[in-house]
Amino acid sequence: MPSSPSRTDRTIIATAVGLTAVAAVLEAAGAAQVLRFVVAGLALAGLAAVVGRAIEQVGERLGPSATGLLQSTLGNLPELFVSLFALHQGLNGVVRASLAGSILGNAVLVLGCAFVAGGLRHGTQRFDPEEPRLNASLLLLAVAALLVPTLASKLNTPAAAHAGTLSDVCAVALLLVYAATIPFSLRRTARLAAVAPAGPEMDPATETRPAAQVPPEAQVHPEPGLAGVWSLRTALVVLVVASAAAALVSDWFVSALEPATRSLGLSQAFTGLVVVAIASNAVEHVVGIQFALKAKPEYAISTTLNSPLQVALFLVPVLVLASRVVGPHQLTLVWSPLLIASLAISAVVVLAVVYDGEYTWIEGVALIGLYAILAAGFWWG
Repeated sequence: MPSSPSRTDRTIIATAVGLTAVAAVLEAAGAAQVLRFVVAGLALAGLAAVVGRAIEQVGERLGPSATGLLQSTLGNLPELFVSLFALHQGLNGVVRASLAGSILGNAVLVLGCAFVAGGLRHGTQRFDPEEPRLNASLLLLAVAALLVPTLASKLNTPAAAHAGTLSDVCAVALLLVYAATIPFSLRRTARLAAVAPAGPEMDPATETRPAAQVPPEAQVHPEPGLAGVWSLRTALVVLVVASAAAALVSDWFVSALEPATRSLGLSQAFTGLVVVAIASNAVEHVVGIQFALKAKPEYAISTTLNSPLQVALFLVPVLVLASRVVGPHQLTLVWSPLLIASLAISAVVVLAVVYDGEYTWIEGVALIGLYAILAAGFWWG
């Protein structure tokens, strides 16, 4: 039966509200830029955690694909708001780096953290590899599309003089691909639900449960008095309010970004790739790891991979087209060679690790190590 948010949920919501209130006070008082930047970033992360918890509640009524689609759509709202405000201020370099950081952060760092969390708690986790393979393949194809304008510019082809137009063409093509993935994904979820067995059965050959099943002793059971199932109305109200608050906090975050990072000695590339990407994508950080801890590998991987895929297929092209209106300069898809190479490496690695339909904690450690190496490459700008 639906109930009110649990004590843990109320603590998360209260923390997010408190951080948002402190950020508002600091903004109104004209406090030091570094302090405003840090508090606004924490408030963004707190609001993202609230959105993530509400999405998890809605996801109880949906399948993995639909849950991943909903989570990635709403989870990327903070990133969209931050990017629009940054484009308005002409911070195109930060936007490119943050978009790349969103893809790298979710596809490599968050997936690695989810593997470590789920693997250490529940051992080797197995999942239906069909959807993860498809998402990883689409991510690789999207990165390949993003590579074309960069190659055209860096190789001094005749198209180099038309980088803006070429970027628009790529953006429209990516949006069409994204639109085609939505009904495909939702129809697949409905088809799998229709043919799903009523309950777990033992595999007669191995006398083990199917990969997606979890033994009772490994399942996560809510603590009495702490966990609650929200009503759908409560979950939707929390989603809307938290998303609206994230838009407001994003403005404060971006306004303090450039002076604060200059004071801290951080390069624009590193700031966008790591700081902005992590702060504005905390939803995926929270939700994907939560699903892994609860021994729900299909949900964890679908949620985590849907986000970078949506960034590449939807958020990037939308910002490319919107930059002609909101910014002083168009955001093109001509990226630095190291940035585009990092995206290509991550897409190939993700396809490799999900291909066999199982994961262990050591694969997660390797993914986290790869993210640290890629991030270090941008420390000096």
